[in-house]
Amino acid sequence: MWNDADIPLGYLVTFRCYGTWLHGDDRGSVDREHRRYKSPYASPNQNRHRHNRNQLKGKPVLLNGPQRSSVEKAIRDTCAKRKWFLHACNVRTNHVHSVVSIGSKKPEFALNAFKANATRQMREDGYWQEQHSPWVDRGSKRYLWTERSLALAIDYVLYGQGDKLPEFD
Repeated sequence: MWNDADIPLGYLVTFRCYGTWLHGDDRGSVDREHRRYKSPYASPNQNRHRHNRNQLKGKPVLLNGPQRSSVEKAIRDTCAKRKWFLHACNVRTNHVHSVVSIGSKKPEFALNAFKANATRQMREDGYWQEQHSPWVDRGSKRYLWTERSLALAIDYVLYGQGDKLPEFD
């Protein structure tokens, strides 16, 4: 059933760790010419990937167990404080997915709040001492207009990410 309101039922908000999926990667990538919904990724390109890897200002960021817990706590606390409804959250080693209902706020607001508060929480917990952000500049904000799209996004975040991650250091 379609949501007749001007406000989506929720958003699938995704952001990646710095340096973990560069243009030219073997998996393909999203760039200016390949960013439309359901459009194909940009093709793998070893030269482009090498160039982008050489442009990194630091090492790629992979989150360990305590960092992932810190990020999830930050997202849950952000939602509780702002009275947003967090349907699902899954913090992986190289990216974060969440499904959230935020009322009439724009999804960029949630994306920026999640990234900023996750960085702050990791710093407070002693898991991030770098001056730079552990996140890429942008992220994905998929609008979820129907109950079906909301349910599919929740299922994807909770069960479509592969095996449960171990709690390694």
